Amino acid sequence: MDSKQLISKFVDKVIQFDPTTYSSDDKIYLVNVVLDLVGESEIEVTEPVTDTIIAVKDELLNLAIKNEKISALIAEQDILGAKLMDLVTPIPSHVNKHFWDLYANDPEKALAYFYELSQANDYIKVAAIAKNIAYQVPTNYGDLEITINLSKPEKDPKQIALAKTMKQTGYPKCQLCMENEGYAGRLDFPARRNHRIIRFDLGDATWGFQYSPYAYFNEHSIFLDEKHEPMVINKTTFSDLLQIVKKFPGYFAGSNADLPIVGGSILTHEHYQGGRHDFPMAKAEMSQTMQFSGFDDIQAGIVNWPMSVIRLNGENAERLADLAAKILTSWQEYSDADAQILAKDADGTPHHTVTPISRMRDGRYELDLVLRDNQTSDEFPDGIYHPHADVQHIKKENIGLIEVMGLAILPPRLKTEITEVEKYLTDQPNDMAAYHKTWADEIKRDNSMISKETVSELVQNEVGKVFMRVLEDAGVYKQDNHGQQAFVKFIKQV
Repeated sequence: MDSKQLISKFVDKVIQFDPTTYSSDDKIYLVNVVLDLVGESEIEVTEPVTDTIIAVKDELLNLAIKNEKISALIAEQDILGAKLMDLVTPIPSHVNKHFWDLYANDPEKALAYFYELSQANDYIKVAAIAKNIAYQVPTNYGDLEITINLSKPEKDPKQIALAKTMKQTGYPKCQLCMENEGYAGRLDFPARRNHRIIRFDLGDATWGFQYSPYAYFNEHSIFLDEKHEPMVINKTTFSDLLQIVKKFPGYFAGSNADLPIVGGSILTHEHYQGGRHDFPMAKAEMSQTMQFSGFDDIQAGIVNWPMSVIRLNGENAERLADLAAKILTSWQEYSDADAQILAKDADGTPHHTVTPISRMRDGRYELDLVLRDNQTSDEFPDGIYHPHADVQHIKKENIGLIEVMGLAILPPRLKTEITEVEKYLTDQPNDMAAYHKTWADEIKRDNSMISKETVSELVQNEVGKVFMRVLEDAGVYKQDNHGQQAFVKFIKQV
């Protein structure tokens, strides 16, 4: 087909996407808008791989490259792609009005509308997410979830070099600011022209609700403060999370911790994550129940999980927030040298915080508090309660909210590296990374019969065991009698 036909096809789909925004009378106008973006020369182009508007958009990007409107850099393609898909995305006020009109009658319909729009306008990168490798591995703590993240495109060295030459504007301040909505993007900052945020009240503040463009699980959501302020865990955090799971039915909500090493990747902007996914930790039962003095109305206990988790369950959100705040305050000041627990350095630098996760269960509020400690030592310079050196060949990044709940987000390098490990295990020529050798030799030693037919499943299970160890390393109180007795000792003193 020729470029004129491709542009016409895209414009027809734009008009069909939302007939309340455009009609056939707008076709010439839209053609001219697209021509300005992709170039006017009439040349032969490739037929789109499918008949979807996103597939047609992708071919328009190739046309723009041929017309030298953009280069082949991924960042430039993303910027232009977002501008094209912005044509089918209602303006923010319309999206918000429609969302809350639907919400008034059926909150689930409102969520479905916004989620479907965010996929249909290519804000959520559905095709890229589908490239991720995902599977489950049975362990002593239930089935852990493993993903090798292949969805985010790696940055081109040329793009990195060009980005360094660009003037730094400081706008938006970060990728979680409200100012991202509709932002065109640049080589060193993602395109957000087709991005929309739902505004809602949380306590006395205005917050935003959006989906993650590179989702790790179903309806992966981000809830962000209107203000660009650092993350903090306090009583307000617990109240916020409990309000969110009430306001957004079927969703969990959680927060990364607010300290380095044990925190998430963005500590500069207050935000939470959520979505419609039942994580392994949520399925885990309590290994023992406890009772907190003055909170007889709240069921509590220690969760059977590799990390140190206190679970609270009750009908009154305010009471849960009060107890959670009491536990946090106690933990922030608590030290136990016998268990290698230290609240603060001599200079007052804090080491203790929590990773909180909320959900509704059978009409009651449930709040998990995962105890975190970010001490380092000469033996463990990356963190005493961080993946230790012998498992960092698989996972060395911070253990944030998602990993805490039992979903491993593993780096893209492992896709090819694991293939080489499998070759090594089956005595084929290989290019296995040296840092996998000790692990691979242990697998060989423990499994006498390894074949080409069984090696992939075997290695998947072994990766799952490593992730279990990663979580155990990050657990403050270890899974032995000494560790669990020390855990109960802390809870009793609360």
